[in-house]
Amino acid sequence: MKQFLTRIFIAFSLFLLTASLHTAFAQNKPFIKNVVLVHGAFVDGSGYKGVYDILTKKGYNVTVVQNPLSSLDADVKATQAALDRQDGPTILVGHSYGGTVITEAGDHPNVAALVYIAAFQLDKGESAIDWAKTEPAAPESGILAPDANGILYYDKAKFHAGFCADIPVDQANFMYASQGMFAADALGAKVSKAPWKTKPSYGIVALEDKAILPSIQRKMYARAGAKITEIKASHVVFMSKPQETAAVIMQASQGVK
Repeated sequence: MKQFLTRIFIAFSLFLLTASLHTAFAQNKPFIKNVVLVHGAFVDGSGYKGVYDILTKKGYNVTVVQNPLSSLDADVKATQAALDRQDGPTILVGHSYGGTVITEAGDHPNVAALVYIAAFQLDKGESAIDWAKTEPAAPESGILAPDANGILYYDKAKFHAGFCADIPVDQANFMYASQGMFAADALGAKVSKAPWKTKPSYGIVALEDKAILPSIQRKMYARAGAKITEIKASHVVFMSKPQETAAVIMQASQGVK
């Protein structure tokens, strides 16, 4: 019964959020129109297609970063280059390891707010692996040990259940086949700044996440004072629930004064 009531509460909260956003747009209230989307490990920018379609139809100018995934520094530079191209205030969004990237890049003058999607929201001097190790990994998790070149890959046998259980199997198989070469050192790289201390932040907790446990996400977001939205979804909530994910980004665009 408690779980059922929790799901009803989450659904009702998302309904109210979506309704308020529709009202705001109908009244032509000002909003930040620039959005930069940053992906995480084991995926690429194409996973944001659903969110991109929703936002662009609402009048947003959306840029999707393609991270090299060769190092945190390289990914930050790619994100900063995208931010340089914006013509004003921008909502910076990161998924998973992409949260590390947007934290390090988020002090860019064009960034007005940060949105973390099932992501690492780190403080200065912390790394993604620091937080990942705070709790035992889920049994479904399938990140393999680095290969001889220091590259991380995801176990094919666990990819669907451990990474993206709520999308079709054929789509998961394609994602597995097209995963990028993710440098293990990027997970251990420590951020040198924490722009969420001076800029608004929003955090999406993916309630069925087996990659970054929901409890870890909540702890990071709560510490940062982020506005938290919980969505019943896997780690790839931005793919399986693009409407709900886009709603949080739109909330951020409306909420910055």
